[in-house]
Amino acid sequence: MTLTWHALVILAVVALVAGFLDTLAGGGGLLTLPALLLAGVPPLAALGTNKLQGSFGTGMATYQVLRRRRVSWRDVRWPMLLAFAGSVLGSVGIQFVNTDGLRILIPVVLAVIAAYFLFVPRAHHPPTEPRIGERAFHASVVPAIGAYDGAFGPGTGSLFALTGVSLRAQTLVQSTAVAKTLNFATNVASLTVFLIAGQLVWIAGAAMIGGQLLGSYVASHVLFRVKPLVLRALIVVMSLGMLARVLAG
Repeated sequence: MTLTWHALVILAVVALVAGFLDTLAGGGGLLTLPALLLAGVPPLAALGTNKLQGSFGTGMATYQVLRRRRVSWRDVRWPMLLAFAGSVLGSVGIQFVNTDGLRILIPVVLAVIAAYFLFVPRAHHPPTEPRIGERAFHASVVPAIGAYDGAFGPGTGSLFALTGVSLRAQTLVQSTAVAKTLNFATNVASLTVFLIAGQLVWIAGAAMIGGQLLGSYVASHVLFRVKPLVLRALIVVMSLGMLARVLAG
């Protein structure tokens, strides 16, 4: 399909803002997916194109946190592989499932994320000890969230961050950094499925990739200077925003 130049410029600007927000708190898809739909991209192609540009954003964030040694490659390589596998299963499985259930599941997940960070007084503070072992967490929680991203998507980065804090006793900033690497893996996996299915609009994706890379690059340098309380507020706002968008749609 063809898009006007001003539509492509708008998509690039939206992707820039989304890349910045997504790196800090997740939820960039709240901006990019509706923008693609409003530009006239068919729904399935919009989902695939959104994964294309989102993969570059999370890829930039992942590169930055690894390069600056905020996250160790040795610590995330296996969780990323498990997240990738879970996302592939979710992306393939959703092709054979009645998607009417999304109207119930997605709002519930988003509401839980927002409520946790909004009403639990010390939600951005980790417990004194992990509530689940590292291997058990990687083998169960990580691929489960990966499958969620492959099949549905909204709030995936926030889910990874939330579980890292509440189950693995990571700080919110550290958990958010790790979440970028896992979200990159799930995005690439889902993108691969959409690529095979031919559900991509390359010109729109190319315009948005530039914006995503710039927004993610700037945010990755800000991430470790942001106070946990600010990150908590951003997660709540983005989760509620996505919830409102889902319910309105």
